[in-house]
Amino acid sequence: MSEHVVVVVVTFGSADVVPGLVASLGPGMGEVPWHLVVADNASTDDTLAVVRRVAPDATVLDLPDNRGYAAGINAAVAAAPPHSAVLVLNPDVRLQPECVPTLLAAMRRTRAGIVVPRLQDARGELIHSMRREPTVLRTLGDAFLGATRAGRRPLLGEVVTDPRAYEHEQDVDWAEGSTQLVDAECWQTCGAWDEGYFLYSEETEFHLRAGDRGLAVRYVPSAGAVHLEGASATSTRLWPLLVANRWRLFRARHGAAHSAAFWAALLAREGSRAVLGHVTCRRAARVLLRPSLMRAPRGPEWLDAVSASA
Repeated sequence: MSEHVVVVVVTFGSADVVPGLVASLGPGMGEVPWHLVVADNASTDDTLAVVRRVAPDATVLDLPDNRGYAAGINAAVAAAPPHSAVLVLNPDVRLQPECVPTLLAAMRRTRAGIVVPRLQDARGELIHSMRREPTVLRTLGDAFLGATRAGRRPLLGEVVTDPRAYEHEQDVDWAEGSTQLVDAECWQTCGAWDEGYFLYSEETEFHLRAGDRGLAVRYVPSAGAVHLEGASATSTRLWPLLVANRWRLFRARHGAAHSAAFWAALLAREGSRAVLGHVTCRRAARVLLRPSLMRAPRGPEWLDAVSASA
């Protein structure tokens, strides 16, 4: 099959950011043939109308309810025309010119299953997007050294924070998932994204699953994109979900004793910041201490329950 990329975007209340994304697709895709598929998770604003206005040729899925990010991706790929790769984008991403041709060339040259670009934020600052596999020691390093200092030491940090590392193309355990090109064969080998995560850790699980099957995640600094970024770190509603899903993912990949140690490390991380006055971390620590919430399926109802219990 000749190259044809399906661009997958999952929206939810994204009316303000979608036009900028769509405007960046032409320059970002270059000469690579592509088709846009947007899966909307029951937005309550005018996201769908905006999408249809700025991208009249796109395939648009009006999903009946908010089933989560992974479910939206799976629905979009299922509705896509034949393709050689899937470009998964957050709606607040802006591709830089020739981003996708550069990623695609690196994918074919290295036979990586997933390739990701160098990311910048809205101010032009480097986003530390490369990640190492979560471990107990790395979570403790984050708790007691801070993510930036711990990240300079591979054994102690999950986030790669040495700016020099971002100058070189390399394989990584996983990467921030706002902009990622997935080979169609990788998708077929790994299967669909795990919809049990609803939001957060779904890209971690998929990337680690690809690695389990011998398919590399490749960071390509010669390709670029801007990620405006959301507010999970400051959201008392979303941060507990991020923390709970980190625990869910670790537990799915490790035994009971190891998972208990990881839970304790997460609690130390959130608890130490709660003592310093971080409201988001205080709420996350409370969730970690409530078995009923940790066992419950994640979704809008779970978020409501966390908010009600604050």
